[in-house]
Amino acid sequence: MPSRYRESPAFRRGEYVNLPVLSHAPVVACLLSVLIAGCQSTFGPRALETMHPAYNQAIVNSLGQQMLLNLVRLRYRDIPYFLEVGSVTASLSLDTTVGVGADIDLGAGSDFLKPNLGVTYSQRPTISYAPLQGKDLLQRIFSPISIDALLAMTQSGWSIERVFGLCIERLNDLANAPGASGPTPDYVPPYRRFKRLLALLRHLQLEDRILMGLDPATQHLIVQITPDPSHPEILEELRTLLGITEEQTIYRFEINTNILEPKNQQWDVRVRSISSVLFYLSQNIEIPEEHRMAGLVTLTKTADGRLFDWGETPGGMMFRVRSSRERPVNAFLAVPYRGAWFYIADDDLQSKSSFLLLQQLFRLQAGQVIHPAPTLTLPVGGQ
Repeated sequence: MPSRYRESPAFRRGEYVNLPVLSHAPVVACLLSVLIAGCQSTFGPRALETMHPAYNQAIVNSLGQQMLLNLVRLRYRDIPYFLEVGSVTASLSLDTTVGVGADIDLGAGSDFLKPNLGVTYSQRPTISYAPLQGKDLLQRIFSPISIDALLAMTQSGWSIERVFGLCIERLNDLANAPGASGPTPDYVPPYRRFKRLLALLRHLQLEDRILMGLDPATQHLIVQITPDPSHPEILEELRTLLGITEEQTIYRFEINTNILEPKNQQWDVRVRSISSVLFYLSQNIEIPEEHRMAGLVTLTKTADGRLFDWGETPGGMMFRVRSSRERPVNAFLAVPYRGAWFYIADDDLQSKSSFLLLQQLFRLQAGQVIHPAPTLTLPVGGQ
């Protein structure tokens, strides 16, 4: 205690002396203001701005990795499984303590006044998963994709080469690797003439010379082609590939009619199901050499015994999954499986576009069917 207090009459009479604590008040006020400012940035509208994008990105990545993992499982003939994020609930809590402690030394002449502040912040998210299963889901996954949906996509900016190349299994008598719509075949399925057809259709689309939609008069789905005077050979080759002899420019879309029927007035299409598209895209997954040697996957061979490159097919040239021993650094999506990493490269724009199309089609066909089943709820620790 300072000497001026010990020498005062009040001290000599044994009376209580008040310490000058007001000099510490600005420190306490400053700390409290910092604490309040922190609360405002952690809770309320600012918390939503911070948390919502983070959870959104996490869910997008999780669903993408799930889709990629299931594609890899199909390549190995393992069982795929889908979980849907049912709900995300996050609770925030903030506990604070404020106190003041005093140390008084009557003999040494040193006094201390110490403010004490304590803050405990916690975030407790809870995520619920629901399995996608049930009879309705299976029916939709194994049913052909709606031709209306495919035509709408081609008219809304998607490449006709990509949409038809992944989703159409046959057009008239042109086959698009039908054997790839299930587990990997050991033979090379036909695809080359269909691949040429896709190139012609893409040219017409880029030149704005192909129109698909509903005929208001007949209510039929139709395709209308405007001939290109500078390249008349394109329409002629298109008719030859499709087995059309008459010089028409408007054709009806028909679904799964008799393949032997005349095709002069129609395009007969067989559309893949979501299950078939998943199998088709899984064929062009790069398999580690040790897995091939161990016989974990089917190896497709050409007639002369060479290993077939699935990247030559319409689906393979637009989608590729690579593999590596170590976690890749340039991956758009990556999943570990059977001791290896499988990934889509971040600069592989073709594969990323096809993967986006696959996810949209999957949501369209199966995303709204959630069979009532036990829900897995996980509390996720955080702070």
